[in-house]
Formats: sequence, C-alpha cells, structure tokens
Amino acid sequence: MLAIIGGSGLTQLSNLDISRREVIRTPYGEPSGAVTFGRIGCQDVVFLARHGHGHTIPPHLVNYRANIWALARGAGAEGIVSVASVGGIRSDLGPGVLVAPDQIIDYTWGRHTTYHEGPDVPVVHIDFTEPYDGALRRRLLDAAALAGETIVDGAVYATTQGPRLETAAEINRLEQDGAHIVGMTGMPEACLARELEVPYAAICVVANWGAGRGDSAHAISFAAIEEVLQQSLGKARRVIEHLCGA
Repeated sequence: MLAIIGGSGLTQLSNLDISRREVIRTPYGEPSGAVTFGRIGCQDVVFLARHGHGHTIPPHLVNYRANIWALARGAGAEGIVSVASVGGIRSDLGPGVLVAPDQIIDYTWGRHTTYHEGPDVPVVHIDFTEPYDGALRRRLLDAAALAGETIVDGAVYATTQGPRLETAAEINRLEQDGAHIVGMTGMPEACLARELEVPYAAICVVANWGAGRGDSAHAISFAAIEEVLQQSLGKARRVIEHLCGA
C-alpha cells in the first residue's frame, strides 16, 4: 500500500481507480479529510489532500500528526509520497521543474513535531541525518525516467511557517543557509513518518521563483503560479503512475 499526500493544486488523483473513501479517526484528532482508497496500475494506493478537499486548511494549521498516523496506522500504508508546490531559489530550479529533495532545513514553529510527548511519555530521539528514505527516492527517480520526465535529483528544502510567502530578504537568507527550494509543508511530515518508521519521499513542483528572483523580482504572480501548477502537476501524476507500475 502506497500513500500519496496531495498539496496545493492536487486535491485529487484523476488516475486513481477509486474503491472507497473512509474517515479515519486518530488519537491525534481529525486528519485533513477522508482517505481515498483505490489502485493505480498494479499498486494499491491511498490518497489524502493535505489542505482538505477545498484547500481550506493553511499549512500552519494542518494536523500533520493525524494525517501521517491515518495513512501509516489507519490505512496501513507502507510508504508515503508527498507532492508539494515550492518556490525556486537555486538558479536552475525555475517554474515547472520537478525536484526530489534529499535534505530539509526547518524554519517552522509551534507545530507538533513528535508523537512522543505528554505526561509520563518517554522522550524518543530519531536519526534524521537523511530525512527522506533513500530507497523510495530512488524509486521516484527511476519512475520519472520511465515516464520520460526530468526530475532533479537532490535539493535542500527550506520549510517556512506560512501561510504568507517570504520576503526577498528572507529568500536571500535561505540561500545563504544552503536552501535550494522553499515550501511550507515539508516539516513535520518527514520527521513524523520517520517516527512511525514509514518510508517517506517527496516530489516537489516548482511553482514560482522565490521572492526577489526571476519574474518574482518585485512581486509574485498568483495567476502565473496557477498556470504553472496546472501544467506541471500532470508531470507529477505521470511519475506517480510509473511508480505504481502503470
């Protein structure tokens, strides 16, 4: 069973042969919505829209613990692939590019980042040297090759709080810190999946240049973002199809 988490612009998988939808209750509250079960090719798949079906949940209010628990424990997923839109910082990561990040810098605050907290709950430390699962990342890269889609192998994903976009000065700071792309949902998804020992990897769609770069030098066009997402999410879907053996 493979789980797909859909981000901005991907509230459903058109290539998913749906069998049922289920509201999964968790010890951590309500997930973002019902989990959709089905198949793509020869692969059993569960799908969850990160921001809710109508894209109504901002990134800082997503119940990441409930989402990951619902997929891993409730639905029995043995791997999780996140699809997320990001801004490009590095000069070769412009709008429309697909990226499989391999590292994360976390700038978020106030989010629940562990399952192991509360009265009398022992502290648990996880190794997070490589935040994305290597084998699942390799499967994504191989699937992209089979699909004839170019995907950049490796980038540092800066996770910011949102929901506002960053200032040009903040993007400069992220670049100085070593970040290559910027988004709002990469954490704590990745570390929560690691705590539950479920392989986790991501396909990031660069929707726009980060503030102060390229055609975002003075302002970011949301109409342009929407146009890029409509074109580029089709590439991500094709990668997922081949990941599932379609």
